[in-house]
Amino acid sequence: MAESHEMTINLVILGRTQTGKSAAGNSLLGSSDFESRLSPSSVTTRCSLGRSGRILGLIRRNGCESALRVQVLDTPGYPHSALSKEQVRDTVRAALAQHFGEEGLHLALLVLRADLPLCPDESNDTVQLIQELLGPTWKDFTAVLLTYADKAEEAGYNEETYLHSASSTLLSILNSVQHKYIFLDNHNSIIKEERNIVLRKLLNFIRKNNYQVLLKHSKE
Repeated sequence: MAESHEMTINLVILGRTQTGKSAAGNSLLGSSDFESRLSPSSVTTRCSLGRSGRILGLIRRNGCESALRVQVLDTPGYPHSALSKEQVRDTVRAALAQHFGEEGLHLALLVLRADLPLCPDESNDTVQLIQELLGPTWKDFTAVLLTYADKAEEAGYNEETYLHSASSTLLSILNSVQHKYIFLDNHNSIIKEERNIVLRKLLNFIRKNNYQVLLKHSKE
């Protein structure tokens, strides 16, 4: 393959209904690709892929600045108001194979709300779904996005005090994914500087993973 001054990272967003998954995807893309609104029922019912434009100033490879592109797969949450766990799992699995089967997946982003306590039953369902989708090495390829961080800040928590007060369930998940986590505000439009900070953290997780990918289909 010819040397390219462009790098694409592939991300999938997973988590419970109404955790702000689609809004987080829009923040990462710098767009409004995914429908995101307050609703008494689950908004996302199918998977959809969003692609960013070329993002400059974040990565250098072999001494040259490279452009970054971000691909985000938005998925239905589980539990879902209209889909069974099996339907959610099968829908997401098919979309992962369709969109990332050739290039592979760099990171799964488990979205949890920073303004709500995490209970064991909720986390067990979500973690089990990720294990079924990604396989035994899921912990190496999963990071936690804590959405509604602005609400936690309004309540007087900074990152350190929040984690000090967090439930054992949340701390156990963060420990299992080697403390790969990011706090994310859920404003309608994330400013460019904030978005770049988040993308740099994601790139750092991917770099520490030696740019390995999951789910890539080998061609015989």
